[in-house]
Amino acid sequence: MSSASSSAYSYQQGFGNHFCSEAIPGALPEGQNSPQKCPYGLYAEQLSGTAFTVPRTHNQRSWLYRTQPAVTHHPFTAVEDQKKFTDDCTVINPNQFQWSPFEVPEEEHDFVDGMKTMAGAGDTSMREGLAVYIFTANISMGNKSLYSSDGDFLLVAQQGTLDIQTEFGKMSVAQGEICVIQRGMHFTVNVDGPTRGYAVEVYTGHFELPNLGPIGANGLANPRDFQTPVAYYEENNERDWTIVNKYLGKLFTAKMDHSPYNVVAWHGNYAPYKYDLSLFNTMNTVSFDHADPSIFTVLTCPTNTPGQAAIDFVIFPPRWIVQDKSFRPPYYHRNCMSEFMGLIKGEYEAKKDGFCMGGASLHSCMTPHGPDTKTFEGASNCELKPVKMENTMAFMFESSYFFKLSPFAVENNLREDYYQCWQGLKSNFSPPQ
Repeated sequence: MSSASSSAYSYQQGFGNHFCSEAIPGALPEGQNSPQKCPYGLYAEQLSGTAFTVPRTHNQRSWLYRTQPAVTHHPFTAVEDQKKFTDDCTVINPNQFQWSPFEVPEEEHDFVDGMKTMAGAGDTSMREGLAVYIFTANISMGNKSLYSSDGDFLLVAQQGTLDIQTEFGKMSVAQGEICVIQRGMHFTVNVDGPTRGYAVEVYTGHFELPNLGPIGANGLANPRDFQTPVAYYEENNERDWTIVNKYLGKLFTAKMDHSPYNVVAWHGNYAPYKYDLSLFNTMNTVSFDHADPSIFTVLTCPTNTPGQAAIDFVIFPPRWIVQDKSFRPPYYHRNCMSEFMGLIKGEYEAKKDGFCMGGASLHSCMTPHGPDTKTFEGASNCELKPVKMENTMAFMFESSYFFKLSPFAVENNLREDYYQCWQGLKSNFSPPQ
């Protein structure tokens, strides 16, 4: 086995840039993409993330220069038992849902084995919709590689560190960090002990930075803080690899007699990336009322309706709370969007009991939700002095789609008494006499 790179975990900075990276100097062809003979006997392969004729402002593709092309695998066969990594989202229920933390099972399982579908919407064959997952792992994938034909994965690390190898290079994603691995990209997740996190797979388009509007040119997730790996290749003919393809919600496997991570150089703007959520430049009100959570948007995947997202990835990070004459927690709400939330660390201001790290909640379109009784009473009577929220990080997958639940979601870790947290909200109405 041999490998080469300037550093296994080196990154290029920036969001949506056209990058160039080579593990061996001179491996990238000069002046063209597909010469008659590539440097060092490499093969040229294009990976297209958008149609050829998409406007240039949205066109995404990369050229990969590899020791053997990706097509050198044996035929795919269907996986008989997909376990909980399924497209079976058929349960329709408008109630509020909250799940206790999903513990990492003791039996050995890797990232693919530990993917559990929670909810979904849309149709992969029409490239419309998404799926939400909880994942756990306690062993590495080893010589197994996964890629999805269905959509882009956004992974949220909650417990442990994800050591991710991709065709473009390697990424280390720790608690409080996220990564995006787009449609068609091979990746392997290696772990060192019990690991847990959340994921969303979006079938519609790709993630973008949200428009800032009157905020100006700077703020929220700044482009320079996103990191894309540098080229890293490995030649390994000592063992076979298993390629796992997620295609129309089903899993298929194929054998390959060499490593899929044999890209010596690449260039383009279609590449995986990571982001440290602690670098988010938080905006908040400094006068009165609770601002809408859209000001906490890290990434968005838009639909054809302006301002309406297939998915917004929103966080609730450490920040100062200073509103005057105001009810400071999130307001009671009936939303035209669906809200799936998870807790990475600490506690969440609107529900300090029950909503725990590694757990989750779902409030569907037009289903009422808001602070529990304890939070309402506390926030209605506390002294309004500046408070710094520390050691916290919650997130939300907010979508314009209606979510259907998987059987796993309704059969595991569900808090049947969740609705009780609002039953103490009695009428305080006192009309004038």
